[in-house]
Amino acid sequence: MTAADGSKGSGNNGSGTIDAEDAFVEFGDGRSSLDLVEFFTSMNWRPASTIRPQYGTLALLVGSLSVTGLAMLLAVPFGLGAAVFVSEFCTGKTKEILKIVIELLSAIPSVVWGFIGLVVLGPFLMATTGATVGVNLLNGGIILALMSVPIMVSVGEDALKAVPDSYREAALSLGATRWEIVYRVLFPAAKNGLLAAVLLGVGRAIGETMAVLMATGHSVQIPHSLLDPIRTLTASIAAELGETVQGDEHYRVLFLIGVVLFVVTFIVNLTADLVIKGIRSDKRA
Repeated sequence: MTAADGSKGSGNNGSGTIDAEDAFVEFGDGRSSLDLVEFFTSMNWRPASTIRPQYGTLALLVGSLSVTGLAMLLAVPFGLGAAVFVSEFCTGKTKEILKIVIELLSAIPSVVWGFIGLVVLGPFLMATTGATVGVNLLNGGIILALMSVPIMVSVGEDALKAVPDSYREAALSLGATRWEIVYRVLFPAAKNGLLAAVLLGVGRAIGETMAVLMATGHSVQIPHSLLDPIRTLTASIAAELGETVQGDEHYRVLFLIGVVLFVVTFIVNLTADLVIKGIRSDKRA
């Protein structure tokens, strides 16, 4: 794909006056182009239309961000709380058992999580909330939160363990309680590591495919409540790539969505990696 300027002519052959304000991506065959402004701002995702296919990803972007944001609202308190509990309050066999459970949770395939959301959590939400469908934004957010918690616990525990014991001993000598040590001493000292844990959880959630495909309802719309079905960028790729003709416009737009996802997840994971490396540098210093 190569970047090109849009034209205000009657067709796609480049005739007419050139408008420098329009941004287009011209596909390699030279027969079709994609308006990037429409791609990012339009809610119309109609790739199979025989009249005029439309590739607006705004609803998909909002769906991805909303389910990821909801997942983080649920996962961060539980993930960091579990990290504190395992690191500071658990001892002996209890700690070993909890760490094994966390590792087992992280090893569950995403399709199994999606199945749980579809056949267990979905009917439960319908029965308790009165929702017309059980696969929706809330369902997807809960499933992604459960998938993100293990990595937050593991990284968060490592960050807390990296805090020198002298900090704890000094706080104890001043009469601080264990909870005061946690939020007045350990959290400030381990804030970068805890931030890295959250960022890795975000990367895990925003890049997830099968679980959200099965648990969110797969409906192209901007949600107005937690019980609205949504569709994410990753789910669109998984659901539609097998139905497209290799090399056509729809096929290439899906790959462009993949590029957008790659950039977002790369930035999130790079930021987390830089934070972790900064922690290690501080420890060596």
